Amino acid sequence: MSNFVNMDTFSNYQKYIDNEQELRENIRLVVREIEHLAKDAQIKLQIIHSDLSQISGACGSARKLIEACAEKYVKLATLVPPGQYYRYSDHWTYITQRLIFLIALVIYLEAGFLVTRETVAEMLGLKTKPGDGFHLDVEDYLLGILQLASELSRFATNSVTMGDYERPLNISHFIGDLNTGFRLLNLKNDGLRKRFDALKYDVKKIEEVVYDVSIRGLSNKDNKDGDQSVAATE
Repeated sequence: MSNFVNMDTFSNYQKYIDNEQELRENIRLVVREIEHLAKDAQIKLQIIHSDLSQISGACGSARKLIEACAEKYVKLATLVPPGQYYRYSDHWTYITQRLIFLIALVIYLEAGFLVTRETVAEMLGLKTKPGDGFHLDVEDYLLGILQLASELSRFATNSVTMGDYERPLNISHFIGDLNTGFRLLNLKNDGLRKRFDALKYDVKKIEEVVYDVSIRGLSNKDNKDGDQSVAATE
């Protein structure tokens, strides 16, 4: 009696499944290496919340770890078949967003401005256009930047504790501009929209810190303004 099902077909299916599982496992191994490096970079940067004098050194150490991550992304790009970036992107999306946040934090601490997507891509060894292969997705960039707001709101509070009363004002201006920029976007991605909605709480928290500094007369700017007012009445 002849078989109605060709068993060789199922053997081919099994080969496909085995190859797919092997590829995903290789991708996971590289992603884990990136995660370990990113975790070390984040640990290095936590010193900013307790010792302002260590900011420069922490940024330098984080940069070296980020450079090591870029090497891993090169390896990751060789594993992903051409044209199948989004098929496997769930493996590295979260850690990429985390690295974007860390890079944005380093750049802010060093220079005080928002890092561009192009600079982040360059630092991680990624492309910016999907058609060019392994690239930095726009939504990943935006989600990573939104993580920066939460970290800076915490940094503003801790800066006051460490006696730096001007930094919260600078952070407030920066986050205010960031908030304005995001409001220009028509966000349709649910995850991105929800994360953006949380930005208003970061803005409010920083404003409260600035207000507290102001009413206590701790800011040099407030003191100068007060001195000028007194001089004008004399």
